[in-house]
Amino acid sequence: MKRFIPYLALVVALLWLGSALRPGPDAKSAFDLEGFGRLPVLVGGRLKPLDTVARNSLMIIHGKQTLRLQDGRLGPMQWLAQLFFQPKQADTHPLFRIVNPEVLGLFGWQQGEEKDFSFDQLSPFLEKIDAEGLKAAALESGERSPYQTGVLNLRNALLLYQQLKNSLRPEGADRFADELRAFYDVVPKAFAAADAQQAGQTFDSEALQAMGRFVQRYQILASMGYVRAVPPGDPAAGPAGWTSAGESLLDSLASRQPNTIVEAYARLGDAYAADNAPVFNQHLRDLTAWLGQHQARTAHRADFEAWLNRLAPFYLAMGLYVLVFLLACSAWLGWNRPLLRGAFWILLLALAVHTFGLGARMYLQERPPVTNLYSSAIFIGWGTVIIGLILERIYRDGLGAACASAIGFVTLIIAHHLAGSGDTLEMLRAVLDTNIWLATHVVVITLGYSAMFLAGMLALLYVLRGVFTRSLEKPTADSLTRMVYGVVCFATLFSFVGTVLGGIWADQSWGRFWGWDPKENGALLIVLWCAFTLHARWGGYIRARGLMACAIFGNVVTAFSWFGVNMLGVGLHSYGFMDKAFPWLIGFSISQVVLALLAGLPLQKWRSPLVKLVAPARAPDRSRIELAEQA
Repeated sequence: MKRFIPYLALVVALLWLGSALRPGPDAKSAFDLEGFGRLPVLVGGRLKPLDTVARNSLMIIHGKQTLRLQDGRLGPMQWLAQLFFQPKQADTHPLFRIVNPEVLGLFGWQQGEEKDFSFDQLSPFLEKIDAEGLKAAALESGERSPYQTGVLNLRNALLLYQQLKNSLRPEGADRFADELRAFYDVVPKAFAAADAQQAGQTFDSEALQAMGRFVQRYQILASMGYVRAVPPGDPAAGPAGWTSAGESLLDSLASRQPNTIVEAYARLGDAYAADNAPVFNQHLRDLTAWLGQHQARTAHRADFEAWLNRLAPFYLAMGLYVLVFLLACSAWLGWNRPLLRGAFWILLLALAVHTFGLGARMYLQERPPVTNLYSSAIFIGWGTVIIGLILERIYRDGLGAACASAIGFVTLIIAHHLAGSGDTLEMLRAVLDTNIWLATHVVVITLGYSAMFLAGMLALLYVLRGVFTRSLEKPTADSLTRMVYGVVCFATLFSFVGTVLGGIWADQSWGRFWGWDPKENGALLIVLWCAFTLHARWGGYIRARGLMACAIFGNVVTAFSWFGVNMLGVGLHSYGFMDKAFPWLIGFSISQVVLALLAGLPLQKWRSPLVKLVAPARAPDRSRIELAEQA
């Protein structure tokens, strides 16, 4: 029976991966919303599929990528299609979450069970929300009260919602294709009337007035539009050539030619509003074919990104890491060899899924793996898992697998929360827009972070098992000590090299090798702490438990270097600030300090048998305690 455990665990892991192939709520619709979600658009300077726009927008507005209703739930593309083409129905959905009682009091509402409100409920208060939100926006993020933060977030969510509604058609346009035909019919008449008026001849004033109404309507559409869905005629124009529907309609006044893409979206919208799925799907196929012919590379990448969104490889990897951790911990209770073999196989599978997700992001962004805080969390977890696999292959005791899977899971959780603010494949800041340094300094220094966190996790395992359980036997303690020492050496090398490479980058970017920037100081602190730990160990000032305490406190140093300096709001690296993250960072640091102090408890207080009783030579009637811990 025991020999089948690794295979059974592998089958469970493969079934978990297969769950990603199940159709989502969007696939249940008669409309080809998955195909609609693959259409490329430009948002925030990046070409992406509508599926990404829907997911990111729903996450920003609602905090989730699906919308639960009383009669079911809406997938991201179902919600976005309704917002584009059936805005009156979308306005009734409880979408905007308000939990601050002062924000509710702004509308004269009492706090109750209801936390999600529709646009229809909030529309009478739009001016009041806008005024209060602008006041809050004028303050620095650290100076805002919870009320000001809540009302500003609500204002931004409402603004994004209205921009999305006015992206592909004017709000309230029921039959937009007919409106466009009327617009294109009046254009030549209006130009003829303008020429006649200028020449002092009789002119068609109704045509001019109709043109004025159309222009005013499309100017609002151009100013409000969030999505640029109209590609340039020349594919070589790149992202800069993409325009919004309103801009394209105004541009067509100069060419006096209809815009085929705007018309295609108009026909799509009319079919969706009329609940005519066959016509919608046919127009979608025609539009997809046109884009595949004229924007082949962009369409292919958008199609791949939409598929990647549905696959969610990092979510799958998180589930696999949990399974690895459970198997590794169970192995310490019994059946260790088959359980450890299963944990090792599944950890390899999880790393493969994690690597695929990382590589897919690199393909889409055409950049090395670390470009922002989100990608740094993914990469730190990936690097940790690789080092943990190496340790597991050497020692075969489950310690490397348990620590690697735990850090892999935690870093992906951190990345998940970092993704809540929008597009994780955002455009690079100018200082980062250099592939050579992204591929050297950033990657190397991030691998140093990975090693430091792994050393800290191994040390935590040593302390927690030693103090609270009887499972930390002398051979296991010695293995953990060797692991921590080796990983700290690895972290020292990569942190030092990464810091030097960062100085070279700074010299080329800002004209100085070192400027005592908070991020530079954080990187230096990691190097100094590693050097302190190793020298204390070499000099005999600390033994095994001292090494563990230093490695645990290294988690604090690394966390502040990785996250904390970004939250100071000063220096050249003060990006990525999150109000919600700061209390978590402080809480994490306090917990690590407590655990580091716990390592200093006398060994007599530890439950594990690292203490043995030996009869002394001079006093046979008294026992003395000899510590088993050796340098």
